[in-house]
Amino acid sequence: MKQTKRTPSEAKWICVKCSRALEPEKVQVQYLGSVFTTDLLRCASCGAVLVTEEIALRKMAKLEQVIEDK
Repeated sequence: MKQTKRTPSEAKWICVKCSRALEPEKVQVQYLGSVFTTDLLRCASCGAVLVTEEIALRKMAKLEQVIEDK
């Protein structure tokens, strides 16, 4: 059986606690006193938010650098 590799952003993520699919939703993120809103995968039941490695290493790292440079 051939398996197709999917990137983390293409995969279906399931909440371990609630067994529900995570859905994109606007969430507030706070870093060094700055608060901003962004779309992340979130469980509608318990509110758990997923930050994938891709987001953490690319998007969040760039944003952290901008905030720290201020």
